[in-house]
Amino acid sequence: MKVHIPTPLRSYTNQSVVEANGATLAELCDDLERQFPGIRFRVVNEQDEIREHIKVFVNQNIAENLSAPLKPGDDIRIIMAISGG
Repeated sequence: MKVHIPTPLRSYTNQSVVEANGATLAELCDDLERQFPGIRFRVVNEQDEIREHIKVFVNQNIAENLSAPLKPGDDIRIIMAISGG
């Protein structure tokens, strides 16, 4: 599966798009962590939930939680909210 990495997380991957696998979003996050140590904590909090300021899209649909099912060929986009003043 292609995973689109937002600019703030590219220091972990050095790429804007990476390949990862998993039957669920949780497994995909584990695969990303195996390949790019430290990235999972930036997306998933201590309660194993997607962080509040992160949205994960699977084929243009928002994944509600880490149990979202995935299949080969899915397009995953990690979107981070931007704030400032």
